[in-house]
Amino acid sequence: MVININRFFFFYSGTDEAAILQLLTARSNAQQHLKDDLVDNLKSELGGKFESLIVALMIPPIMYDVKCLRDAIKGAGTDEKVLVEILASRSPNEVSQIKSLYKREHNDDLEEDVCGDTGGHFQRMLVVLLQASRQQGIQEDLIQSDAQALFAAGEQKFGTDEGQFITILGNRSNAHLRKVFEEYRKLSGYEIEESIQRETSGTLQEVLLAVVKCARSVPGYFADSLYSAMKVNLYFNIYEQ
Repeated sequence: MVININRFFFFYSGTDEAAILQLLTARSNAQQHLKDDLVDNLKSELGGKFESLIVALMIPPIMYDVKCLRDAIKGAGTDEKVLVEILASRSPNEVSQIKSLYKREHNDDLEEDVCGDTGGHFQRMLVVLLQASRQQGIQEDLIQSDAQALFAAGEQKFGTDEGQFITILGNRSNAHLRKVFEEYRKLSGYEIEESIQRETSGTLQEVLLAVVKCARSVPGYFADSLYSAMKVNLYFNIYEQ
């Protein structure tokens, strides 16, 4: 059922923010029949983070990902956290759609833009994720060898072979990786997250950990992200008081 929500909001002076929130959070993008000027009208009536939230709810998910990636790359500096969150958590099909829409909207190549704003092993991992070429299903014959390769690239080695982590974590399916993580724990005595924290640092560590968390559970990854964000806000609110 398509809901035309344009007629609800602007018949009177003032804005019923509770009604806007209730309507938009109860309906999918497909159910929202929006006129082009509605977003502009809402922007004129709202402000701050509430405005950002409402506008985000009114944009189709793939389009919103494209907007966030563009802002992360083309803004002042680079927002690596946005690049990590989107590229680590989206399926290969979603990444392909993001790249196509990015090209159509901005006439730029997303991979080239990402490479222009990042570097080193972090850049290499993002490029692998942008290839959207994860192998499908579980490859039983590779589970043990993948676990052994990760162990040899980190805990068993002086220094770290970051390339091995990037190749395996960036190209295997989530279902396959979960099997590899089980085998890795049996082989090394560590969870893969522990080894990544010991063997890597900085933005590479962030993207590898995000990929591992998403392989285990994408909803779990976002639950942890929300908890961390609210915990930080609570700390600052207490500190300010």
